[in-house]
This record gives sequence, C-alpha cells and structure tokens, in this order.
Amino acid sequence: MASDENLQKASSDEAIVKRVQQGDVSAYNILVIKYQHKVAQIISKFVGNSADVNDVAQEAFIKAYKAINNFRGESSFYTWLYRIVVNAAKTYLESNSKRKNHIDVDSEEFQSIDSQGVLTSRESPDKIIESQELQQVILSAMNELPEELRQAIMLREVEGMSYEDMADLLQIPLGTVRSRIFRARQFIEEKMSKFAGK
Repeated sequence: MASDENLQKASSDEAIVKRVQQGDVSAYNILVIKYQHKVAQIISKFVGNSADVNDVAQEAFIKAYKAINNFRGESSFYTWLYRIVVNAAKTYLESNSKRKNHIDVDSEEFQSIDSQGVLTSRESPDKIIESQELQQVILSAMNELPEELRQAIMLREVEGMSYEDMADLLQIPLGTVRSRIFRARQFIEEKMSKFAGK
C-alpha cells in the first residue's frame, strides 16, 4: 500500500509540474505549500538562524520555479527539488562565511523540554552541561567533515533516507554511500572518544 501511495504522490507531483511547465503559474503554489515544511527542515540543518532559513527557502523555490522547464521526471520532483534546496543552502553559507559555523543551540532540536516547558532531564546540572558540551563536540565534528561526508551523514541520520535513495539522489554507487557514512561516523566517534577522555 505504501508503494501505491508513493506512486500516486510522484505522479500527482508530475501532473502539477506539467501544468506549471504549460504556463499555469498558480499550480506552482501547490508544490510550494506541499513541500515548504520539508524544505525548511532541510535548510535548517545547514543554517542556524530561522529568519535566514525562510530567506533561503524562498530563494530555493524561486530557483526551482525558474528551472522547472528542465525537470524531465527522471527522478521524483522531491529529489530534484532537494538538490536545488541543498545548493541554495550551500550558496548561502559561502556568501555568509562568517556565519558558517553558527548553530543555534537554543533551538528546539537541542532542547529536552516537555510540553509544559519543564526540563525532562532529571540529571544533575553537571551532567546536563556535559551533555550540551558533547552535542557541541558532535556539531563541531559535523562541521569539520568534508562536504561529501557531511552530506551523506545528514541524509542518513537527519533525513532518515535509505542507502538506495541516497545513491539515487547523489548519483553515486551504493558502496560509495556506505563508505561515506562509515567514514563520517568513524570521524565523529573519534571526536567523541577524545571528548570522553578529556
């Protein structure tokens, strides 16, 4: 059943793209509404500031719209859009290199707060600080990874993408995907080991 849903989703995206390619500008809004949340999530993995995430998302959707006539349906629309979004985020980082390593540790992703706004951790303040320091070590290690390794580990661990989908998206052999993820994990684990033995 899930594969039927994926098939319907892909074909409906393709139908909408065809409408846009034929000059139905308003049909593009359907794609923007459908994917704006996913696009923002992808960009937020690269860009720390939420206001900047919105700017980059807008830029990515504009680039996708301008390039939509180049979409040939060889991959899913989302895979095609994903490449544009990642490139837009990279361009942003390059043009704002001062902010390249800025990560907002106050963002929801790094908080362990329940629905009432109470810290869910019952650990001592020392343990909490140590865990925050470890998160910083992991984030720092991610930033130090070569681009190809960072992209692979983010697709796998953050986006939850399968090895097969990653191979398709990155247009590389499955073995290369596995190798990149292994090397990225190894690098991050080494940094964590050094932190643990500080």
